[in-house]
Amino acid sequence: MTWSRASGSVALLALTAMLALGGMAAEATGYTSGCGQIPIVYGIPPWGFHTGPPAVTTGSFARGHGDIDLEAGTVSGIICQEQHFRDRPTRAITMTVAHHLVYHSHYATMWGYPGNVMKIIIRVGASDDPRCEVGTLGHATLFASYNGVRSDSVQFFFPAACKDQDHLYLGSQVDNQVPPL
Repeated sequence: MTWSRASGSVALLALTAMLALGGMAAEATGYTSGCGQIPIVYGIPPWGFHTGPPAVTTGSFARGHGDIDLEAGTVSGIICQEQHFRDRPTRAITMTVAHHLVYHSHYATMWGYPGNVMKIIIRVGASDDPRCEVGTLGHATLFASYNGVRSDSVQFFFPAACKDQDHLYLGSQVDNQVPPL
């Protein structure tokens, strides 16, 4: 192999590596804060929820969906939350779901009603909340009541820096799909 051919091969290899790493970096930062990129999923996804219609002037809402494999104990997905205030800027975060399913049960009771529950680890993927940094880990508990009762809930738990993003959504406006065993 000649020197120019070898240096051309090295340059091509370096360019290929840069493009691959650049694509991964774009993918990792491809989220924006808020729910604009997260569609409302209709029908019955493997798991999913929405907490009611998007807030227009004040209030908060969240939605998310993804895949789950109960036998393997794995889960994936995307979640968003927006909090709208009358006298402050909107605070919004987008979260990805860690692959380990922390807990799941078809025999749960919350708020006095039976249902399905799953507990997952979430990671902030995008944030416009200056105190809640990208990469922060939290937990979410999703509960779907059954037997015709509408008492579903979604609750977010974060460490101190993201405490403003802790929220409990509960009631008939919450629509949650947590799979049975």
